[in-house]
Amino acid sequence: MNMKKTRKLMVLAGLVSLLALSACGQANNATAGSGNKEASANGGAGNASAGAIGEQVDYEIIGIDPGAGIMKATSQAIETYGLTDWKLIEGSGAAMTAMLDKAVKSEKPIIITGWTPHWMFAKYDLKYLEDPQKVYGEAEEIHTLARKGLKEDHPTAYEFLDRFEWTSDEMGEIMTAIQEGQDPAEAAKAWADAHADRIGSWTEGLTPVDGDKLKLSYVAWDSEIASTNLLEYVLESKLGYDVESLQVEAGPMWTGVASGDVDATAAAWLPLTHADYWEKYGEQLEDLGANMTGVKTGLVVPAYMNINSIEDLK
Repeated sequence: MNMKKTRKLMVLAGLVSLLALSACGQANNATAGSGNKEASANGGAGNASAGAIGEQVDYEIIGIDPGAGIMKATSQAIETYGLTDWKLIEGSGAAMTAMLDKAVKSEKPIIITGWTPHWMFAKYDLKYLEDPQKVYGEAEEIHTLARKGLKEDHPTAYEFLDRFEWTSDEMGEIMTAIQEGQDPAEAAKAWADAHADRIGSWTEGLTPVDGDKLKLSYVAWDSEIASTNLLEYVLESKLGYDVESLQVEAGPMWTGVASGDVDATAAAWLPLTHADYWEKYGEQLEDLGANMTGVKTGLVVPAYMNINSIEDLK
């Protein structure tokens, strides 16, 4: 009897231990699940499933002004990749970067239309989504365009604009200064003063004029604000021109140069972003070539998002 009682007690003790271990396991799982829910509530940036990403960003891609070439390319990307549930939200470059800033500060997911050079890549840890279908093409270039007859009418300005070329890092110095609150004209002047040798390589041997009027145009992208303010400063302070710079949409920028109402622009993104404008107006103006190479456009996300390709959005 004593042996039987002892065995029963041992069995009961074993069952109690198993139940206790099971309860601990369930508690641990519940705690882990709570942690996952908390992470999801904080943005769920690590979940790479298309449905999860789409729900977290309301199936929205945050874009810029509707006339921009990157918006057309993004609409094509939505079609090419079969992203039938997704919407491209029109706005402006300033609105897009404001939404990006808000998302990054709270580590929320966001998908934007992005391009380099742009100061946001220096301020935030961002990445391009891979584009295996090459909807956004390969690396682009920013070209300087001149109206026909500019060489004969303003040879000094023409030669300077033809020589003008710089790097994304150089442009980035001005863009960052502007983004940090400096007036664009002052930021351009400060850069020119700090890079006298660079300015000299563009203006060496050119004969200054005496107040000749010149008209430039540009789109309201941070990159083009930086380049146009620099051009205006050099043309006025070093070469004697009286420059008027017009901020317009992409369409009027191209038509202005093609019609001769504007003398030049240094803001033409080719061969993809402004492809339609080039096809329509290319023969009516003069392409002075690239003032910057290796630029890029595409869909951009914060680096903390566990997603790598546009295909992951399907």
